[in-house]
Amino acid sequence: MQDEHNLEEKILSQGAEIMVSQGLDKVEKIDINVQSDLFKIVQGQADGVSFAGEGLVIQEDIRVQEIKLQTDSIDINPLTALFGQIELNQPVNATVRVVLTESDINRALASDFVRSKLQKFELKVDDEVVSFEAKQIQVFLPGEGKIAFQGMVLLHEVDKTRQLSFTAMVRPRTHSQPIMLESFNYNEGEGISLEIVVALMQKVKELVNSPYLEFEDTVFSVKNLEVEKDRVILLIETKLSQIPSL
Repeated sequence: MQDEHNLEEKILSQGAEIMVSQGLDKVEKIDINVQSDLFKIVQGQADGVSFAGEGLVIQEDIRVQEIKLQTDSIDINPLTALFGQIELNQPVNATVRVVLTESDINRALASDFVRSKLQKFELKVDDEVVSFEAKQIQVFLPGEGKIAFQGMVLLHEVDKTRQLSFTAMVRPRTHSQPIMLESFNYNEGEGISLEIVVALMQKVKELVNSPYLEFEDTVFSVKNLEVEKDRVILLIETKLSQIPSL
């Protein structure tokens, strides 16, 4: 019986790997394990799904060096599952470990997909509203737990719009210390007032301390962020409405 159970898992998992691979522009390695058997599948149940991949490329310019995902037990569509496509009937909790290299991050920041998602964000300063619009951002990972930023933004004020070029060095939040801004310098432009800087830091603090974030109907929380030389490692908890088809 155990051999039959393993065979069913293998068949379902291989079908899922084929379906996901077809949605990727490129993949170096992929491994999906549907933790279930035929009896549970027919009932629309599975003990969970694990997903591991390396060198995944989606949306042409979005690359992930490594990703590992594990779900809780799930309710699935039995008809599609038999053909290797895992469709959820109910949202499911999952943990995700993602590794991004410095080049992965900058490649994504320069992509049309990410640039289209970088909307203006507004700040209230002395009863007036100003907004920042990112035009160009580049990230450097020098090691020692630091992230360096270099970029250009448009600052939209009530009566004018200005272009600012800047560099910044940040230490992300850890379990023992809050986010730390080590340096912030203007390379071009007139600079900005202290009031705007304070409002901007408060906005960053709110985002960092938010219990969860939302992106394209997926709610997630970054539980840990490790910054190493040339790469970052994220541990994320999320509630998925669908297993990513990428």
